[in-house]
Amino acid sequence: MGKWEIVRLGDVCEILDYMRIPVTASERKSGIYPYYGANGIQDYVDDYIFDGELVLLAEDGGNFGSKEKPIAYRVSGKCWVNNHAHVLRPKENLDVDYLCDSIMFYDVMPFISGTTRAKLNQAAVLKMTIPLPPLEVQRKIADVLDRARALIEKRKTQIEKLDLLVKSQFIEMFGDPVTNPKGWEVKKIKDFAAVKIGPFGSLLHAEDYIENGVPLVNPSHIIDGRIVVDSKLTLSHEKYESMSTYALKAGDIVLGRRGEIGRCAVVDNSEYFCGTGSMFIRIERDYLPMVLQRIISSDGMRQVLEEKAVGITMLNLNAGTVANLEAICPPLTLQNEFASFIERVEAKKDLLQRSLAKLELNFKSLMQKCFQGELF
Repeated sequence: MGKWEIVRLGDVCEILDYMRIPVTASERKSGIYPYYGANGIQDYVDDYIFDGELVLLAEDGGNFGSKEKPIAYRVSGKCWVNNHAHVLRPKENLDVDYLCDSIMFYDVMPFISGTTRAKLNQAAVLKMTIPLPPLEVQRKIADVLDRARALIEKRKTQIEKLDLLVKSQFIEMFGDPVTNPKGWEVKKIKDFAAVKIGPFGSLLHAEDYIENGVPLVNPSHIIDGRIVVDSKLTLSHEKYESMSTYALKAGDIVLGRRGEIGRCAVVDNSEYFCGTGSMFIRIERDYLPMVLQRIISSDGMRQVLEEKAVGITMLNLNAGTVANLEAICPPLTLQNEFASFIERVEAKKDLLQRSLAKLELNFKSLMQKCFQGELF
């Protein structure tokens, strides 16, 4: 990076914040023009105040401090921008794509002000610095990074298509689990499984939580049908063993009982503890966990659960509601056929996810090399 001049954004960009106009949701008129905020499109409106090639940088409400989520993004053409994003227009010696790439993961934490809500004010933006190679090099860097991003997006699309394939195969084999067009036998979950709610909060105290112990599974730890644990929110093995009735076993279906209704996952062989915001279903006979998990998380069943949930500010499910939920009961032979299909798809998906992780890691390294002048 030493071979290139280091410049302040205020010297190479026009800051067009004075042109921004915030409009409350109730006052917006629906239209074709994107309405942008700190992290992207918030709405579409019937008018525009900008028309050009711009970079928007979060002022407040941004992903400050994140190494995964960008704080800046590129916009083109007619649009509206509210006062939560700074509007940057590059001058003649700065390529707009290069500008966006150079600040999207910028460490702005030293510039952040505000106690209750982090804010990157305009004075700080003007002081932010970036390397300024020749315009031709800037465009080469932007092109290289664009191609790398395209590979990442292609891999994500492949993974999404596999997820859609699973949903399609499920419907083809079993039909809609709520309307039951194939006429399968219907049973209540309590007829073939036990349902248990997680412990009340009073059973756990601040001193029971440690790092790198037995992970808790609360609704926030169930993402896209998988358990994603937080190593900082765990229990000691002593506490875990003293509350063994809430220990999750392989094959259990752990289900969020509050917040986003229908969020659930099948427990693998790992050691987990059912959190206070969750419940679990332990199948006793005649059912494969992966089939029941997909039934519960289907759009139709989510709607049924939402209608049965209680609560005003936040929906809540109780064990009785889930135990009395009616579920289709396809033959075990068909369930096993679906399980074999899932196994094949998951093997392909695992390879793609490994590839995606590698591409994302390489992209970060590539960005660093580009802006340090190691490639050009």
